Amino acid sequence: MMVMTAKVDIKKVIAALAAVAGLIIALILLLGGNKNSAPTSAPSVAGNEGRIQFLKNLGWDVNASPTESGQVRIPQEQNPILTRYNDLQKSAGYDLTQYAGKTVMRYVYKVNNYPGATEPVYATLLVYKNDVIGGDITNTAANGRMQALTKIQTPPPETTLPPAE
Repeated sequence: MMVMTAKVDIKKVIAALAAVAGLIIALILLLGGNKNSAPTSAPSVAGNEGRIQFLKNLGWDVNASPTESGQVRIPQEQNPILTRYNDLQKSAGYDLTQYAGKTVMRYVYKVNNYPGATEPVYATLLVYKNDVIGGDITNTAANGRMQALTKIQTPPPETTLPPAE
């Protein structure tokens, strides 16, 4: 019978385990991604506080309670209005086509810090299963525009829709 013994260097074993753990973490970040890293990954917002914090992270100061909330259905069939609105969504990294036919929650908040606003401005969030899937910032002034749901900018970005005719 032959018996073999081996000397184990604990430092090398720990270094190897750390390298494997680092590789696993890197794979998770690359393949799983950080859910809040980009708008296209539908940032999660739980409850009113989460929605307000989401808007705050974009630089928007809004009232603590929504001025309006309710369910809306994303149309199953494409139409010119939906196409135009979805183009605005795409400019901010969202896309509503995958939610066609689904019922989502719509939350509207009054914006308190829109640059140069003379009339009320509202932030709309479209939320599906606690994930932001789209939205907009709407200036209700006579020459106001609807803009993509992005970080606050002065002046407002060119990615806007003129008032509906």
